[in-house]
Amino acid sequence: MNIQWYPGHMTKARRAMEEDIRLIDLIIELVDARAPMASRNPDIDELGKTKARLILLNKSDLAEERWNRVWTEWFQAKGFSVIEVNSRSGAGLKRINPVVQKACQEKIERDRRRGIVNRPIRAMVAGIPNVGKSTFINSFAGKACTKTGNKPGVTKGKQWIRLNKSLELLDTPGILWPKFEDQQVGLYLAMLGSINDEILNQEELALELLKLFQNRYPEILDTRYGISPGQDSPVSILERIAVVRGCLQKGAERDLLKAARLLIDDFRSGKLGRITLEIPSAF
Repeated sequence: MNIQWYPGHMTKARRAMEEDIRLIDLIIELVDARAPMASRNPDIDELGKTKARLILLNKSDLAEERWNRVWTEWFQAKGFSVIEVNSRSGAGLKRINPVVQKACQEKIERDRRRGIVNRPIRAMVAGIPNVGKSTFINSFAGKACTKTGNKPGVTKGKQWIRLNKSLELLDTPGILWPKFEDQQVGLYLAMLGSINDEILNQEELALELLKLFQNRYPEILDTRYGISPGQDSPVSILERIAVVRGCLQKGAERDLLKAARLLIDDFRSGKLGRITLEIPSAF
Protein backbone atom coordinates (compact mmCIF):
# COMPACT_ATOMS: atom_id res chain seq x y z
CA MET A 1 0.00 0.00 0.00
CA ASN A 2 1.82 3.09 -1.28
CA ILE A 3 0.85 6.33 0.47
CA GLN A 4 1.82 9.92 -0.41
CA TRP A 5 -0.19 13.04 0.45
CA TYR A 6 1.13 16.60 0.41
CA PRO A 7 -1.54 19.18 -0.54
CA GLY A 8 -0.34 22.50 -1.93
CA HIS A 9 -1.37 24.49 1.15
CA MET A 10 1.22 22.59 3.20
CA THR A 11 4.09 24.15 1.21
CA LYS A 12 2.74 27.60 2.09
CA ALA A 13 2.29 26.57 5.72
CA ARG A 14 5.88 25.37 5.96
CA ARG A 15 7.18 28.69 4.61
CA ALA A 16 5.05 30.54 7.16
CA MET A 17 6.46 28.37 9.93
CA GLU A 18 10.01 29.22 8.82
CA GLU A 19 9.17 32.92 9.16
CA ASP A 20 7.41 32.50 12.50
CA ILE A 21 10.27 30.58 14.13
CA ARG A 22 12.15 33.83 14.76
CA LEU A 23 9.19 35.15 16.79
CA ILE A 24 9.05 32.33 19.32
CA ASP A 25 11.06 30.99 22.25
CA LEU A 26 9.76 27.45 22.43
CA ILE A 27 8.21 24.82 20.18
CA ILE A 28 5.48 22.69 21.71
CA GLU A 29 5.26 19.70 19.40
CA LEU A 30 2.29 17.37 19.65
CA VAL A 31 2.74 13.78 18.56
CA ASP A 32 0.31 10.87 18.65
CA ALA A 33 1.34 8.59 21.52
CA ARG A 34 0.33 5.55 19.46
CA ALA A 35 3.03 6.29 16.88
CA PRO A 36 5.33 9.00 18.28
CA MET A 37 8.01 8.82 15.59
CA ALA A 38 5.73 8.42 12.59
CA SER A 39 3.68 11.40 13.80
CA ARG A 40 6.70 13.69 14.07
CA ASN A 41 7.46 15.96 11.14
CA PRO A 42 11.28 15.76 10.70
CA ASP A 43 11.26 19.30 9.30
CA ILE A 44 10.40 20.64 12.77
CA ASP A 45 13.74 19.44 14.15
CA GLU A 46 15.58 21.38 11.48
CA LEU A 47 13.42 24.50 11.74
CA GLY A 48 13.53 24.58 15.53
CA LYS A 49 17.09 23.47 16.23
CA THR A 50 17.89 26.70 18.10
CA LYS A 51 14.69 26.73 20.17
CA ALA A 52 13.66 25.10 23.43
CA ARG A 53 11.51 22.02 22.81
CA LEU A 54 8.59 20.36 24.54
CA ILE A 55 7.02 17.19 23.16
CA LEU A 56 3.48 16.31 24.19
CA LEU A 57 2.53 12.65 23.84
CA ASN A 58 -1.06 13.44 22.98
CA LYS A 59 -3.89 10.87 22.99
CA SER A 60 -1.83 9.00 25.57
CA ASP A 61 -5.03 7.40 26.83
CA LEU A 62 -5.29 5.53 23.52
CA ALA A 63 -1.76 4.08 23.74
CA GLU A 64 -0.43 1.42 26.08
CA GLU A 65 0.68 2.95 29.36
CA ARG A 66 3.93 0.96 29.50
CA TRP A 67 5.00 2.20 26.07
CA ASN A 68 4.05 5.77 26.97
CA ARG A 69 6.58 5.58 29.80
CA VAL A 70 9.24 4.10 27.55
CA TRP A 71 8.67 6.73 24.88
CA THR A 72 8.86 9.50 27.49
CA GLU A 73 12.24 8.22 28.63
CA TRP A 74 13.40 7.79 25.03
CA PHE A 75 12.64 11.41 24.11
CA GLN A 76 14.10 12.71 27.37
CA ALA A 77 17.33 10.90 26.56
CA LYS A 78 17.39 12.88 23.30
CA GLY A 79 17.21 16.15 25.26
CA PHE A 80 13.50 16.97 24.93
CA SER A 81 11.09 17.91 27.68
CA VAL A 82 8.19 15.44 27.49
CA ILE A 83 4.67 15.23 28.98
CA GLU A 84 1.93 12.66 28.44
CA VAL A 85 -1.37 14.41 27.79
CA ASN A 86 -4.96 13.78 26.79
CA SER A 87 -6.17 17.04 25.27
CA ARG A 88 -9.83 16.00 25.30
CA SER A 89 -9.99 15.20 29.01
CA GLY A 90 -7.33 17.72 30.06
CA ALA A 91 -5.14 15.06 31.66
CA GLY A 92 -1.53 16.22 31.99
CA LEU A 93 -2.19 19.84 30.98
CA LYS A 94 -1.52 21.26 34.46
CA ARG A 95 2.07 20.02 34.20
CA ILE A 96 2.82 22.11 31.12
CA ASN A 97 3.34 25.61 32.55
CA PRO A 98 6.09 24.59 35.02
CA VAL A 99 7.86 22.56 32.32
CA VAL A 100 7.65 25.47 29.86
CA GLN A 101 9.19 27.82 32.44
CA LYS A 102 11.99 25.35 33.13
CA ALA A 103 12.65 24.70 29.43
CA CYS A 104 12.91 28.46 28.81
CA GLN A 105 14.89 29.29 31.96
CA GLU A 106 17.93 30.33 29.92
CA LYS A 107 15.81 32.76 27.89
CA ILE A 108 14.19 34.17 31.06
CA GLU A 109 17.60 34.74 32.66
CA ARG A 110 18.91 36.39 29.50
CA ASP A 111 15.93 38.77 29.46
CA ARG A 112 16.47 39.59 33.11
CA ARG A 113 20.12 40.52 32.49
CA ARG A 114 18.93 42.88 29.77
CA GLY A 115 16.42 44.48 32.10
CA ILE A 116 13.46 42.82 30.43
CA VAL A 117 11.03 41.44 32.99
CA ASN A 118 7.64 39.78 32.71
CA ARG A 119 7.85 39.29 28.96
CA PRO A 120 5.67 36.28 28.17
CA ILE A 121 7.20 33.18 26.67
CA ARG A 122 6.03 32.76 23.11
CA ALA A 123 5.47 29.16 22.12
CA MET A 124 4.62 27.70 18.73
CA VAL A 125 2.24 24.75 18.79
CA ALA A 126 3.26 22.43 15.96
CA GLY A 127 2.42 18.99 14.68
CA ILE A 128 1.09 16.99 11.77
CA PRO A 129 -2.59 17.03 10.71
CA ASN A 130 -5.17 15.57 13.08
CA VAL A 131 -2.77 15.13 15.97
CA GLY A 132 -4.96 17.31 18.20
CA LYS A 133 -3.31 20.73 18.24
CA SER A 134 -6.53 22.76 18.22
CA THR A 135 -8.18 20.55 20.83
CA PHE A 136 -5.06 20.94 22.98
CA ILE A 137 -5.12 24.74 22.73
CA ASN A 138 -8.84 24.88 23.50
CA SER A 139 -8.41 22.67 26.57
CA PHE A 140 -5.23 24.39 27.73
CA ALA A 141 -6.73 27.86 27.38
CA GLY A 142 -10.04 26.78 28.89
CA LYS A 143 -12.09 28.20 26.05
CA ALA A 144 -12.71 27.63 22.36
CA CYS A 145 -9.92 29.76 20.91
CA THR A 146 -9.45 27.85 17.69
CA LYS A 147 -11.59 26.10 15.14
CA THR A 148 -11.39 22.33 15.52
CA GLY A 149 -12.44 19.49 13.29
CA ASN A 150 -11.83 15.83 12.63
CA LYS A 151 -10.39 16.35 9.17
CA PRO A 152 -6.64 16.75 8.59
CA GLY A 153 -5.67 20.35 7.93
CA VAL A 154 -8.75 22.17 9.26
CA THR A 155 -6.62 24.87 10.95
CA LYS A 156 -5.49 27.22 8.18
CA GLY A 157 -4.67 30.71 9.51
CA LYS A 158 -2.11 32.01 11.98
CA GLN A 159 -3.55 32.55 15.46
CA TRP A 160 -1.91 33.97 18.60
CA ILE A 161 -3.53 33.04 21.89
CA ARG A 162 -2.52 34.77 25.12
CA LEU A 163 -3.05 32.31 27.95
CA ASN A 164 -1.74 34.37 30.83
CA LYS A 165 0.93 36.94 31.65
CA SER A 166 3.71 34.39 31.19
CA LEU A 167 2.72 32.44 28.08
CA GLU A 168 1.43 33.09 24.57
CA LEU A 169 0.74 30.36 22.01
CA LEU A 170 0.97 30.50 18.24
CA ASP A 171 -1.22 27.90 16.57
CA THR A 172 -0.02 26.63 13.20
CA PRO A 173 -1.63 24.48 10.48
CA GLY A 174 -0.76 20.81 10.51
CA ILE A 175 1.88 20.02 7.91
CA LEU A 176 3.38 16.79 6.66
CA TRP A 177 6.60 16.49 4.67
CA PRO A 178 6.79 16.12 0.88
CA LYS A 179 7.66 12.43 0.67
CA PHE A 180 7.50 9.45 3.01
CA GLU A 181 10.81 7.65 2.51
CA ASP A 182 9.56 4.83 4.73
CA GLN A 183 6.15 3.60 3.64
CA GLN A 184 5.56 2.18 7.12
CA VAL A 185 5.41 5.78 8.32
CA GLY A 186 2.77 6.61 5.72
CA LEU A 187 0.83 3.51 6.73
CA TYR A 188 0.82 4.45 10.43
CA LEU A 189 -0.29 8.00 9.60
CA ALA A 190 -3.12 6.61 7.49
CA MET A 191 -4.19 4.40 10.40
CA LEU A 192 -4.17 7.39 12.76
CA GLY A 193 -6.23 9.58 10.43
CA SER A 194 -3.49 12.09 9.61
CA ILE A 195 -3.90 11.49 5.87
CA ASN A 196 -7.08 12.33 4.02
CA ASP A 197 -9.24 9.19 4.03
CA GLU A 198 -10.61 10.11 0.62
CA ILE A 199 -7.33 9.21 -1.08
CA LEU A 200 -6.93 5.90 0.77
CA ASN A 201 -8.15 2.41 -0.02
CA GLN A 202 -10.04 1.74 3.21
CA GLU A 203 -10.20 -2.01 2.73
CA GLU A 204 -6.43 -2.28 2.22
CA LEU A 205 -5.87 -0.09 5.28
CA ALA A 206 -8.16 -2.29 7.39
CA LEU A 207 -6.28 -5.40 6.25
CA GLU A 208 -2.98 -3.82 7.34
CA LEU A 209 -4.51 -3.06 10.74
CA LEU A 210 -5.68 -6.66 11.06
CA LYS A 211 -2.18 -7.94 10.27
CA LEU A 212 -0.81 -5.80 13.08
CA PHE A 213 -3.51 -6.94 15.49
CA GLN A 214 -2.87 -10.60 14.66
CA ASN A 215 0.82 -10.20 15.43
CA ARG A 216 0.63 -8.05 18.55
CA TYR A 217 -2.94 -7.68 19.84
CA PRO A 218 -4.89 -10.82 18.86
CA GLU A 219 -7.03 -10.62 21.99
CA ILE A 220 -8.69 -7.34 21.03
CA LEU A 221 -10.52 -8.93 18.10
CA ASP A 222 -12.04 -11.48 20.44
CA THR A 223 -12.91 -8.84 23.04
CA ARG A 224 -14.53 -6.42 20.58
CA TYR A 225 -15.99 -8.72 17.91
CA GLY A 226 -16.00 -12.18 19.46
CA ILE A 227 -13.52 -13.36 16.83
CA SER A 228 -10.43 -15.48 17.53
CA PRO A 229 -8.17 -14.70 14.56
CA GLY A 230 -5.91 -17.75 14.80
CA GLN A 231 -4.11 -18.27 11.50
CA ASP A 232 -6.95 -16.87 9.39
CA SER A 233 -6.10 -14.43 6.63
CA PRO A 234 -6.88 -10.75 7.23
CA VAL A 235 -9.48 -10.91 4.46
CA SER A 236 -11.23 -13.80 6.22
CA ILE A 237 -11.20 -11.90 9.51
CA LEU A 238 -12.65 -8.79 7.87
CA GLU A 239 -15.40 -10.94 6.34
CA ARG A 240 -16.20 -12.32 9.78
CA ILE A 241 -16.33 -8.81 11.25
CA ALA A 242 -18.76 -7.86 8.48
CA VAL A 243 -21.06 -10.71 9.48
CA VAL A 244 -20.79 -10.11 13.23
CA ARG A 245 -21.49 -6.37 12.86
CA GLY A 246 -24.19 -6.69 10.23
CA CYS A 247 -22.20 -5.06 7.45
CA LEU A 248 -24.23 -6.76 4.75
CA GLN A 249 -25.59 -5.86 1.35
CA LYS A 250 -28.58 -7.28 -0.48
CA GLY A 251 -28.59 -11.05 -0.55
CA ALA A 252 -26.54 -11.19 2.67
CA GLU A 253 -23.39 -10.30 0.72
CA ARG A 254 -20.67 -9.00 3.00
CA ASP A 255 -19.97 -5.29 2.71
CA LEU A 256 -16.21 -5.27 3.27
CA LEU A 257 -15.87 -1.52 2.77
CA LYS A 258 -18.37 -0.82 5.53
CA ALA A 259 -16.64 -3.38 7.79
CA ALA A 260 -13.26 -1.80 7.01
CA ARG A 261 -14.49 1.67 7.96
CA LEU A 262 -16.00 0.30 11.16
CA LEU A 263 -12.72 -1.36 12.13
CA ILE A 264 -10.69 1.78 11.38
CA ASP A 265 -13.10 3.97 13.36
CA ASP A 266 -13.03 1.54 16.29
CA PHE A 267 -9.23 1.73 16.35
CA ARG A 268 -9.02 5.52 16.04
CA SER A 269 -11.63 6.13 18.74
CA GLY A 270 -10.06 3.73 21.22
CA LYS A 271 -12.96 1.26 21.21
CA LEU A 272 -10.50 -1.57 20.60
CA GLY A 273 -8.52 -0.65 23.71
CA ARG A 274 -5.10 0.93 24.22
CA ILE A 275 -2.88 0.17 21.25
CA THR A 276 0.65 1.34 20.47
CA LEU A 277 1.73 1.00 16.85
CA GLU A 278 5.41 1.94 17.31
CA ILE A 279 7.86 0.85 19.97
CA PRO A 280 11.21 2.57 20.65
CA SER A 281 13.31 -0.56 20.11
CA ALA A 282 12.76 -0.06 16.37
CA PHE A 283 14.77 3.20 16.43
